[in-house]
Amino acid sequence: MSDREAPVRQQLIISGVGGQGILFLTRLLAETAIHRGLAVISSETHGMAQRGGVVVSHLKVGGFPSPLVRAGTADGMLVLNAGNFRLQRPFLKADGWAAMNAPDCAEQVEGPAMHRIDADAIARESGLRQGTNLILLGFLLAPGSPFPFFCTAGDIRQVLESKQATRGNLVTQSLRALEAGLEYGTTYYLEAPGC
Repeated sequence: MSDREAPVRQQLIISGVGGQGILFLTRLLAETAIHRGLAVISSETHGMAQRGGVVVSHLKVGGFPSPLVRAGTADGMLVLNAGNFRLQRPFLKADGWAAMNAPDCAEQVEGPAMHRIDADAIARESGLRQGTNLILLGFLLAPGSPFPFFCTAGDIRQVLESKQATRGNLVTQSLRALEAGLEYGTTYYLEAPGC
């Protein structure tokens, strides 16, 4: 994968439900920003205590004074539960983008640049039941992706591999999930699909 020139200021919303690894994904992205020498702040804003309850994280990369993303200012969204998109849509700026875990294009969404992947199905088919979050991230970072992002898949790999000594098999599974998303995304963006 060729490295894209990355923005150094980016505001992101990461949304899903309890049990989908929203907080893990937020921490991973924050650690990756730190690994790249970028300032980062994050905040989890909704109940993680209940499996299946809505979980939303705000992540700001670059020099920002506060952790919360204001309405109409988010550059992008990673949406692990399609039902959350309408709830979080007001955070996106007019030219914002969204990468969403959704089974098909049945529900048309107005507004941002939207690309979908059935990350749940890929996770099931690959035997990576807990990998939906990293499959979506891999999709977002795949070659040809239209999403401007502060890091690359190589950056994510480095941060995950740095954990190998203490979390061996978990890291191996995480890397497999990231690769599954990258592989799917590479084909998806080459075919230039649309809903």
